[in-house]
Amino acid sequence: MPESTPPAYVSPEYILNVGTGFMAAKTLLSAVELGVFTHVAAQPGTLAELEARLGLHPRASRDFLDTLVALGFLDRNDGIYENTPPAARYLDARSHDYVGALLEMSNQRLYRYWDGLTDALRTGQPQNELKTGGATLFAALAADPERHQQFLSAMTALSRAANQAIAQKFPWADYTSFVDVGTAQGNLAAQIARQHPHLRGIGFDLPPVAPIFAAHVEAMGVAERLQFVTGDFFKDPLPSADVVVMGHILHDWNLAEKKALIGQAWACLPPGGALIIYEAMIDDARESNAQGLLMSLTMLIETYGGFDYTAADCAGWMIEAGFQQTRKVKLTGAEAMVIGIKPDAQSG
Repeated sequence: MPESTPPAYVSPEYILNVGTGFMAAKTLLSAVELGVFTHVAAQPGTLAELEARLGLHPRASRDFLDTLVALGFLDRNDGIYENTPPAARYLDARSHDYVGALLEMSNQRLYRYWDGLTDALRTGQPQNELKTGGATLFAALAADPERHQQFLSAMTALSRAANQAIAQKFPWADYTSFVDVGTAQGNLAAQIARQHPHLRGIGFDLPPVAPIFAAHVEAMGVAERLQFVTGDFFKDPLPSADVVVMGHILHDWNLAEKKALIGQAWACLPPGGALIIYEAMIDDARESNAQGLLMSLTMLIETYGGFDYTAADCAGWMIEAGFQQTRKVKLTGAEAMVIGIKPDAQSG
């Protein structure tokens, strides 16, 4: 009887790393909550110094800080802890590129709600405040100014790099005005206005956002060319402009609502106008962009009908609404935008 060939050894390391990934995630989230990177940016320190400044218990401090070294967020040289370059740029709360606001929200909200993923997969129902009869996310935020500010700051942290890429990669020279739907703090509008002085822009969002938008665009130095318009995009017509932008908006809603929002954009655009939709879009083969797929599971946990989608899905919905010349443009990381053009009389 022929001798069987033993199966090739396959390490379980990747499986175990993913399965225990919550440990590394929570270590980083706790470090952001404690302000570790902001403290270290202000003054690097020894174990004893950081233990005292951060209020850490002696039993935990060394393992905690050395875990951050092992994860690549801190360096330790001659006993002095310092930020690594990525931590210095993105995790110091005083940095213009700070992404910690998104991590703060993840720590306070998403981390605990993801514990309900198994129930969500079985029931299709949200696992956040809605699970116990609470208000929708947006209604709850509107009723709590502190949480609302945190959420809007988190959206800026999530979107900043993509916003800068949109300002660079779209042919803004061909247009004179735009409206950013669901503008949040207005970072996208501000990034576009900063790079293209000929443009006038509108931020469109719910009334509680207005003062937060005003403060952000003032700090960005473009307040004189940006206007805030109050409205609910399911109840009110969108302001007219040459370009409509919807960033991290469509994935909150079910398919019928997605198509309705695209229809709203069609209605407010002039012939030749453009619609830009951007998200962490799932790759068309649905097999490689894990961030886009994980975001879609987040929508399962957070909303009644929201889901993320591929660029091909998005282009199909645009074409169904009447848009032409649709194309996908890579932005940064998992983010991509799909552009559709409303035909003019000659091309239509």
